[in-house]
Amino acid sequence: MKIKQIKTNWLYIILIFPTIFAVLALSHFGFFFKSGTAGAGIIILLILYFSKLPKAKDILFLMSAFLFSIVGDWFLSNKSGDANMFVYGIGFYFLAHFGYLIYALQNGRINRIFTAVLLSAFLLFFAFVLYPVIDNHILMFAALVYLVISCLSLGFAVGLQSTGTEKWAYVFGIFLILFSDTIIAFKEFVGYRELDFLILPTYYLAHISIIFSLIRRWLKNN
Repeated sequence: MKIKQIKTNWLYIILIFPTIFAVLALSHFGFFFKSGTAGAGIIILLILYFSKLPKAKDILFLMSAFLFSIVGDWFLSNKSGDANMFVYGIGFYFLAHFGYLIYALQNGRINRIFTAVLLSAFLLFFAFVLYPVIDNHILMFAALVYLVISCLSLGFAVGLQSTGTEKWAYVFGIFLILFSDTIIAFKEFVGYRELDFLILPTYYLAHISIIFSLIRRWLKNN
């Protein structure tokens, strides 16, 4: 029992690494640290699931989600007012959400009622808040498609078959990404900046929460 408890505590301790990256990123230490939570997630998943990766396609999709998040971060960090860079960033975030969605799909099924309500709310948000202020048609389409995949990603997360902390830590992580993206939409399209201070903390916490969920899963199965 003591040996297992030591192993459990050690695994939770490794969460300090993405946390340190998040703190340094919030202290403006550059893009390397901004990508650190997702990068740490990839490394941690490699360490925990390396022997199972050939058969664990869901883990590979989750790792790809972290990787695409890093690429999307780079485009948004270097957009400098370039709408195309913003579209590319949204595109890679779309791929990241696709990875999160496939992970959840392979471990459960979509919660249809929750997803329908969530998607309806965000489509109304798009129609009445974003659509009137976006004059770039490509950007408008990208924003709409990204909105849909984000809602589906959370809908599938809520439908995970796992229970307890493992499930809800993952759901919380996906929710935080959607929350952070919504604030970005207000900032970029509406010009509302009162909540800007929440964008990065919630985004980094989302990665940490997802990593925590996968650690819980590994402990349950080993």
